[in-house]
Amino acid sequence: MTGARVGASPRRVGGAERVTGGQRYVADIHIPGELHVKLVTLPVARARIGAIDTSAAERVPGVRLIVTAADLPQPVPRFGPQFEDRPVLAVGETKYHGEPVAAVAADTRDAAEEAAGLVRVEHEELPAVFTLAAALDPAAPLVQDPALRPGDPLAGTNVLRVHRVGWGDVDAAAADLVVERRYAFPIVTHFAIEPHACLAAPDGDGIAVWSTIQHPNWLQRILAKLLGLPLAKVRVHAPDPGGGFGGKQHAKYEPLVALMALRADRPVRLVLTLEETFQAVRRAAAEVTVRTGLRADGTLAFQDVAADYLIGAYADIADRVVGKGSYVGAGPYRMPAARIVARSVLSHTVPSTAFRGFGNPQVNWAVESNLDEAALALGIDRLEIRLRNLARKGEAFIPWDTPADGDWAEATRRAADRIGWGTPAAPGRGRGIAVGIKSGPTTGLSYSTVRLLADGSVIVFAGTSDMGQGARTVFAQVAGDELGAPLDAVTVVMGDTAVVPYDQQTSASRSTVLMGNSVLAACREVQAKVRAMAARVHGVDEAAITVEHGVVRLPGRELPIRDVVAAGLGRLGGEVVGNGEMRKDADPGHPLQGAPAFFEFNCTAIEAAVDEETGDVTIVRHVTVSDVGKAINPLQVRMQDEGAAIQGLGHTLMEHYIYDLRGRVRNLGAIDYRIPTSMDLPLELHSEAVENADGPGPYGSKGMSEGALLCVAPAVAAAVRDACGAVIRDLPLSPERVWRALRERDAARAGREDAR
Repeated sequence: MTGARVGASPRRVGGAERVTGGQRYVADIHIPGELHVKLVTLPVARARIGAIDTSAAERVPGVRLIVTAADLPQPVPRFGPQFEDRPVLAVGETKYHGEPVAAVAADTRDAAEEAAGLVRVEHEELPAVFTLAAALDPAAPLVQDPALRPGDPLAGTNVLRVHRVGWGDVDAAAADLVVERRYAFPIVTHFAIEPHACLAAPDGDGIAVWSTIQHPNWLQRILAKLLGLPLAKVRVHAPDPGGGFGGKQHAKYEPLVALMALRADRPVRLVLTLEETFQAVRRAAAEVTVRTGLRADGTLAFQDVAADYLIGAYADIADRVVGKGSYVGAGPYRMPAARIVARSVLSHTVPSTAFRGFGNPQVNWAVESNLDEAALALGIDRLEIRLRNLARKGEAFIPWDTPADGDWAEATRRAADRIGWGTPAAPGRGRGIAVGIKSGPTTGLSYSTVRLLADGSVIVFAGTSDMGQGARTVFAQVAGDELGAPLDAVTVVMGDTAVVPYDQQTSASRSTVLMGNSVLAACREVQAKVRAMAARVHGVDEAAITVEHGVVRLPGRELPIRDVVAAGLGRLGGEVVGNGEMRKDADPGHPLQGAPAFFEFNCTAIEAAVDEETGDVTIVRHVTVSDVGKAINPLQVRMQDEGAAIQGLGHTLMEHYIYDLRGRVRNLGAIDYRIPTSMDLPLELHSEAVENADGPGPYGSKGMSEGALLCVAPAVAAAVRDACGAVIRDLPLSPERVWRALRERDAARAGREDAR
């Protein structure tokens, strides 16, 4: 049961500040006496670093500090969320285009930039690998020194780790049809509107850091270890990021800036340009081979998936992306036998990291496209083949794991209905449909504190980062609903490790479920204290009192919670405080170290038109339907789905890195790297949510911010094929690629005519 606030769509907390420019981001924060940092990089991907001459740079007025690897603690500290393999500055050689070899700090940004351009670095370009094929060649140069991987049998290769999941006997499975194809997914970047930025300053006998980070407590832990400080001496300020999408989860240059601040004994700030951000974070590319076995009636017999992810020069969180992203690689289907092998492959390219979807879009693109191929070969409707195989609610589609936690067929049918599936499409148009699934968080720990003040207003303290997903609003709705406070009387405090309780991380669409449950638990503790207070004030047995949605019910009467609290606190004033905890412990025996708390499921249906003269694709209608359990804020759910859908069109139709032969990214920045704009939006965009209150979050909610991105690409590719017969298995579906596929179609048709 919920009150009037949950399930409604009140104005977004902090929304007005975001759209009017009133919000203060990290780049808006300045500290008197701060120095500005500019990074020094080399014009190649991999090079042996020789002498570094900083003499000309030191003469630039305003330059206060120049740091190279030789100036750092020795050995140069390394860090990373999975493997501590990334040095604060390049040591011995650079591993990718854009890796810094030095950093300049000056009184002004212009002075720092001028001085950085004057730093002379002797270097010798070295052989490098930029593609999966090159990296996997037995004769390829190694990206990482094997000494960094002691005891690792793969240390002599560029394979960081191999992930294997499976059940049944794929090799013995009987199938009437086997379809095997290879699919490619490109390197893309997050392109958050706010650039990456960090600011560090000495803080007594510790340090304070301001960062665009999504995981402030994780950053606190990394900096404390790297600097040799207690956690209590590292304070991380994390103002609401202006978009993250996973790219701001983990430390990038914060360790460097912190060390420079301590060395200079004054504040130091670094704000990356968009071009520099391209060289700091990106999504892993992938090549996926899928063998799908089916019986004649379209039921699945087996799925055999081999996925190679190009993760870049350092591990970051990319290997976790590979393992978790490929884990549900057999799809949300009843699958008698499955074999999934995924490899994290190092290369001399920008390190990859988490990106909305967390490795699933790469595999989903291949698996759903292959299922379309199978449906066409069997002569079975593409919607019907999915409905025949989708796991039913409560069915363990991965034999040992969390069962299907939603009515996924309902979402699929609803999307099909909205696209007009089964009705004739207009000439030159085609339709496609695909489903996608992603595992939710497998571990988690979120603490919160809720304070009910004497006047009935509420303060919520939570360590979650609100990067646009609307966490502040959801927590305010939960607290306001439970404690009877209007939303304008609820304040949500975030973003300061010295003020708010610990939160493990903000990722995996976990905020509503994990922190939401923590806030709910804190509110319930407040309610319990109010019950005891009411019993004391009114001389009533506590067991006869209930507190719900801001109303205290005593025998024969009801009172607003604020009246009870005011009377109970009396002239001294005060507050009622509740603490909440939501813990999901790790399971060392599970392939993911824990079963998913929930699954994100989405069905996407597309109607597209293709200009056969140019290869240009127009999305006529885009339908996205997600299984969300309970929409605590329906408008935010809709906006998250629509944002994810449009972001998915990016890697589907246009986005990709272009590397030259020396491993340099040639399309850095907004001019040469295209993302969807208002000119590329679908002519119609429809989003719906299936609500069955079957999630583990407050009031039956689930996480849902990533689902609508998962299966955009296979749905669009299927619609393009349906419209014009062009078969494309490498993303993006750029006009040139579609045009070439159309020419191949014409050549194949001509060949068949000649054969007659």
